[in-house]
Amino acid sequence: MAHSEYHEKVEISKQAFLDWRKVPAPLRGEVIRQFGNELRENKIDLAKIITEEARKIVSEAEGEVQEAIDMCDFATGLSRQLYGLTMPSERPDHRLQELWQPIGVVGCITAFNFPMAVFAWNFCLAAVCGNSIIWKPSPHSNKCAEAIKNIWDKVSGDHKDLVQILQGGNDAAIDLCNDINIPLISATGSTKMGKDLAPLVAARLGRTLLELGGNNAAIVCPTADIDLTVKGITFSACGTSGQRCTSLRRAFIHEDIYNEFMAKLHTYYGTLTIGDPSKPSSQLGPLISKDSFESMQDTLKNLRSRNIQVTGGERINIENPNEYYVQPAIVEVEHIEPEMLNEVFAPILYVKKFTKLQDAIQMQNDVKQGLSSSIFTNDMRESELFLSSEGSDCGIANVNIGTSGAEIGGAFGGEKDTGGGRESGSDAWKTYMRRVTATVNYGSELPLAQGVEFDET
Repeated sequence: MAHSEYHEKVEISKQAFLDWRKVPAPLRGEVIRQFGNELRENKIDLAKIITEEARKIVSEAEGEVQEAIDMCDFATGLSRQLYGLTMPSERPDHRLQELWQPIGVVGCITAFNFPMAVFAWNFCLAAVCGNSIIWKPSPHSNKCAEAIKNIWDKVSGDHKDLVQILQGGNDAAIDLCNDINIPLISATGSTKMGKDLAPLVAARLGRTLLELGGNNAAIVCPTADIDLTVKGITFSACGTSGQRCTSLRRAFIHEDIYNEFMAKLHTYYGTLTIGDPSKPSSQLGPLISKDSFESMQDTLKNLRSRNIQVTGGERINIENPNEYYVQPAIVEVEHIEPEMLNEVFAPILYVKKFTKLQDAIQMQNDVKQGLSSSIFTNDMRESELFLSSEGSDCGIANVNIGTSGAEIGGAFGGEKDTGGGRESGSDAWKTYMRRVTATVNYGSELPLAQGVEFDET
């Protein structure tokens, strides 16, 4: 993109913000409600575009559009709940008030694996808060972005410019991060991407909301419902062909149930239907690129070279020879292997025995990432320990469900190399606002705080 075109988009977005912020929040919510209704009307067609570009199976693609719809519903309600606080003052005839004001133009960088939902997480909240957005989608999902933009243009009336699409690769992302006109950068992608981009924003004292890599783990305790657990782990490890930031990478299985669990896990893996994601029968589609496939194969080759037991992982030749379908891999390890410490965006599941729950928790936490985690147990003490300050150090901690499949009502995000940001539910909306503390004097005197006296007489 020419530099002049980029600056034109920024100027358009700035003006859109200045106009939009004057619209009362409940009326902003009404526009978002109409946006959600239009997404409903076009759900199936939008899902087809996701399947075409991101190669997600039909149900996952439709689920992603539904997630965008749900975000519109959430944001519509939120538009009447952008609450601040009123606090007592130490001075007579004074009060303190907390106000939340829109921050301005939000730069949104999204990844290929959720080409519509992550935009909706950011846009719906940013918009009801009074902001505009410049969206840089993944080069793998430009059609998805265009489809969403067309729907927004249809319902937004005079506010079409609230969404600007910035197509391109790394250079476009760098332009956004360096731009002083964009106070907040929300970026979803790899940890490396976050570490490359965050210093650019920090250098100009801008804000970042980072949703980066995950190296997620599940702990399976002796009391776990094994059939339920096998299903939960299989979906988390294999769904979207292991290309979710919340995909399960590591499983720690108690030694007392290890053999039974592994027998059922291998059996269940064997039932998975791998094929063209546009076919309703398919459960797994292809990896997004040749690079992803090669990264997976290099990892498995290194493991096999050390006589570590690897089941699956081979390429499956299905229909299009230019696509990379793979059998999900299970890697059984006796020790923590170096490969387990790094996220590979592919369906590789490492499995290890444990004896003591505290040891399993430590192994789970002993990685640089801190996004999602799970424990499978019917023992209340074990689940409560897992959820305590001595348990999971992740932003998401689940009990008796897998690591993937977050709901919009909760704040989504993680700690450590995952970035620390929060999107979607709870009070994540505050990220898109600036906080103002106002002191109001409704009396006729001017007392100073902390008893300070300043009398000129």
